[in-house]
Amino acid sequence: MDVTTSEEYASQSKLLQEFTNVPSIDSAWVLKTNNEDISTAIFSISQPDLLANSTRKYTMYSHITRAGTNSLDFQWSPFPIEMTGVSIIVPFPSGSKLLVVRNGEKGCPTKLEIVDQSHVEKEIHVGQSMHGPLYTDEWFHGISWNQEETLIAYIAEAPPQPRPAFNGSGYRNEDSSEEDCNTWKGQGDWEEDWGERYSKKGRPSLFVLQIASGEVRAAKGIATSLSVGQVVWAPPSSSGSQKYLVFVGWLEHNGFQNTARKLGIKYCSNRPCALYAIACPFEGQEPGNKPVSDGKSESAAAAHNLTASISSAFFPRFSQDGKILAFLSAKQAVNTGAHNATDSLHKINWPSDWEMDKQLNITEVVPIVTCPEDGCFPGLYCSSILSNPWLSDGCTMILTSAWRSTEVILSIDVLSGKVTRITPEDSHYSWSVLAIDGDNVLAVSSSPIDPPHIRYGRQVTLEGQALRWAWDEVGSPFATASNKVKSLLPHGSVSILKIPVAKPSDDLSDGGKLPFEAIFVSSKDSSYSPTVVILHGGPHSVSVSSYVKSSAFLASLGFNLLIVNYRGTPGFGEEALQSLAGKVGSQDVQDCLTAIDYVINEKLIDGSKVAVVGISHGGFLTTHLIGQAPDKFVVGAARNPVCNLSLMIGTTDIPDWCYMVACGTEAKQYASESPSPDLLRLFYQKSPVAHISKVKAPLLMLLGGADLRVPVSNGLQYARALRETGGEVKIMMFPEDIHEIIIPRSDFESFLNIGVWFKKHLK
Repeated sequence: MDVTTSEEYASQSKLLQEFTNVPSIDSAWVLKTNNEDISTAIFSISQPDLLANSTRKYTMYSHITRAGTNSLDFQWSPFPIEMTGVSIIVPFPSGSKLLVVRNGEKGCPTKLEIVDQSHVEKEIHVGQSMHGPLYTDEWFHGISWNQEETLIAYIAEAPPQPRPAFNGSGYRNEDSSEEDCNTWKGQGDWEEDWGERYSKKGRPSLFVLQIASGEVRAAKGIATSLSVGQVVWAPPSSSGSQKYLVFVGWLEHNGFQNTARKLGIKYCSNRPCALYAIACPFEGQEPGNKPVSDGKSESAAAAHNLTASISSAFFPRFSQDGKILAFLSAKQAVNTGAHNATDSLHKINWPSDWEMDKQLNITEVVPIVTCPEDGCFPGLYCSSILSNPWLSDGCTMILTSAWRSTEVILSIDVLSGKVTRITPEDSHYSWSVLAIDGDNVLAVSSSPIDPPHIRYGRQVTLEGQALRWAWDEVGSPFATASNKVKSLLPHGSVSILKIPVAKPSDDLSDGGKLPFEAIFVSSKDSSYSPTVVILHGGPHSVSVSSYVKSSAFLASLGFNLLIVNYRGTPGFGEEALQSLAGKVGSQDVQDCLTAIDYVINEKLIDGSKVAVVGISHGGFLTTHLIGQAPDKFVVGAARNPVCNLSLMIGTTDIPDWCYMVACGTEAKQYASESPSPDLLRLFYQKSPVAHISKVKAPLLMLLGGADLRVPVSNGLQYARALRETGGEVKIMMFPEDIHEIIIPRSDFESFLNIGVWFKKHLK
């Protein structure tokens, strides 16, 4: 490393450290008190610990006092409390107690602690023979209390299958759980997993803890081929004789031609799933249950499919009075094969005397929006739902959803289907709901150059006006770190640009011809500053106008940012999203070039100083762009990029993705684990590697060695081929990291090197 580069590393690493120190607000809960004007909020926050290469987790408390319509006060605890060794915390619904989960590692038991206001009331150790760690991710995770708060249902890893034992004489037939110096355990049969992020996890399974006795039981009647998640308790029946659990189930038959294969599920809402009901394992089995199974296990007869009429159902949420079961569906993604698509919201009217043999009708509350009118609701795009998303009327849900290039908070009346945007319409900020406080909403808002602020939303009526939502900005301890970072950011502006489609073809749908968008973050002297084009992955994911540490860091270095939401991005209606299928490497590339030309023609940037960076499909576009438009870009960086679809098809955890993006509507017709030579040729032609001989820009390649989504071979092949053509390429490998490159040190070093690389080539 030369002196100049060394000084740049030192300067930028110090700057990036400031951005890393800003805590993230992960979640929040609001607990009611005896005084209706006072409630308590618990915030779960996190912060990277680079020295330990882990993430610190904290909690902070605040008492919320409301006195009248215009008085609001947050009283914060003086310091955060670090939750060392804690996997997740979840308050009891009544707020009287707290569940603290400490997942065991390397054969250690999982610890479930019931914490009272002053002490640990009960500690339950659950050995690996019962189950492994609890699932705490956003997809399979589910922890739910029954109404009486005597039972907790949750999702944990099923115990591993027994493995054969051997000694000096060969196979040991007798059962042995312990190894000694004269024996060893064999591998046994290979068990398939759900791909990226789940490669070292056991099958997600349902368990119930009886708090009084400390006994844990596995739910009975669920086929072993069914992975379960997102469990909730059904309301008690009018007779009170039976307790039911409702959960989401994913069958393993996701492979081509309905073969048994667990395709990758992370970021893939197109995996078929359904809501199931089952009796609590601490209750007696009801006679006469009708079977719903995969035909492999008689015990599956107890599980009752509630949503057999549609191909997708998840995030089940019972209204507070127990009369409505609402849930999201990604049926459009399942039916078309797109890995994400426009969601729909559905409900089931839940009878007070429901029994397992009764079929229930499903009503669509919010349908799929195909081609939204300008400024109107574009459809539902929700990555999560609060465990309690209901206002006190029992029929209004509060959700966070993508709305074009912003994230907004919506209220949905599940009786009428009316959808209302309750966050400001004239703001380029993105908003996300944290918790419900009676009829009020606790949220965060941010922009690419403004770190998150806590907001409190209330419904108010001004004289002569209709009811509307007012949002108070809440002073918080988080502002100290945020303000320091904000001072490092450029005094520029954020705007959302509408980009007309260049020469739309006649075969496009109306939605596919609508303008797409780009978020433009300008530096102080934007027309003279270098510009970094940032491209999201997916392709069916979205870059919203919220604060992202890595983007803010690049802005602090003096770069303009052009964050492109090309057609195929969620948040713009279903027709626009589906317009990209079969056209990757052409339509999405053209949209990116159109966006760049737009800001050049508007004299917002200097077209001679443009860099490009992206991850996954964004890396696919990065390497496509520097090959298809070699004179447009001075420099590029790609994180775990898709470079060669014909190589990826046999190595990825989502081979169906390769068919969908390359073949479009005909993907299911051609999909096979053994693609034909013609298909392999098509995959190659649509890949960046087909344009590698034209590349001029120096490329930084950042690769996760444990990536299952776009295995490291994809990036390495491209980088080596680029060297053959005389191109300049730098490779950084993070051996333990996965597709996102999220281990704290990897994330830090990744963006530090991107900053130094861009500064070096964009002087």
